[in-house]
Amino acid sequence: MACLDSSLTPWCLLPARAYPSCVINNVKLAVVGVGNNTSALVQGIAFHRGTGSLVGVHRPEVAGLAVGDIDVVAAFALSDGKVGKDLHEAIFVAPNNFPRLDVELPPAGVTVQAGLVDSTEVERVAHALEGAEVLLYSAPSGRPETAHAYAEAALRAGVAFVNTTSDAVAREPLWLTRFEEAGLPLLGDDLASQFGTSVVHRALLRLLEERGLTLVSSYQVNLGGTEDFRNLVENPNTKARSKLNAVGSDKVQMAPLGYLPHLRSQKIAHLNVEAQGWGGTAVSLDVRLKVDDPSGAAGVNIDLIRMAAAALRSGRGGYLAEAASYLKSPPGTAI
Repeated sequence: MACLDSSLTPWCLLPARAYPSCVINNVKLAVVGVGNNTSALVQGIAFHRGTGSLVGVHRPEVAGLAVGDIDVVAAFALSDGKVGKDLHEAIFVAPNNFPRLDVELPPAGVTVQAGLVDSTEVERVAHALEGAEVLLYSAPSGRPETAHAYAEAALRAGVAFVNTTSDAVAREPLWLTRFEEAGLPLLGDDLASQFGTSVVHRALLRLLEERGLTLVSSYQVNLGGTEDFRNLVENPNTKARSKLNAVGSDKVQMAPLGYLPHLRSQKIAHLNVEAQGWGGTAVSLDVRLKVDDPSGAAGVNIDLIRMAAAALRSGRGGYLAEAASYLKSPPGTAI
């Protein structure tokens, strides 16, 4: 059967997967973690699909895929309150606190399954991924063994893997090689939020350099009210390293993350930059940033998912260089 779009010929010729019609179909997505980030993503897809709005959308299309061209086909969680529920019900179960968007969400028809408890369940998850194209790993950071187990499940199922956590997967040469050899995309590690602390901080430091100022010192403070923040307060090591990777300077200090439940899904960040200008004169800059943290993650995930699906369909395995600006710790950065 002839392809409808000659640019998709490599996809049509893929022997490992069957795409007989060569029509661009919706991305089949599986998600690990049914927390605030997944709530923001799922609600946002429904919102943009239903309204056609491009507000807050970085890339309206990626390889012909619009922001609404994604269907969640599997979801995994550990919370007893979420497992067994329809996905569109589970995303509102406490402690999730991302606000409800003005969008109708009928039952998704996807029942949240029990997530991996240990590596002995990899085969069960791999079987559950049948029919999926991309696995979005959006579980809490600080659990590298779990991240590796899901990456293994993705490999066995022939699914692209997107690691949104600060646990090293794409930075690990062994995992990167295995995904490359399997012809499966591997994107990670750790999201650089759509307009978050790391993105703003890096831009400010780059501006100093471009304008010829000398950086003396800098710091950032991050406060948030989501469960992810609570987890990162308890397991800060990989996140601190990843944030330093993102800003790219050894003169930046990261204050310990602060968990304040009353902030709910909002994050408040404070940035300070101390520099010297002409003649050694002092320059001091303080910035306060307030954002909805899960929304910032969803605004990046929507692009990474489509990048991963497009690469899978065209037979590109391993890391995708075009994903670098979306990540804090891509391959080549410190672990």
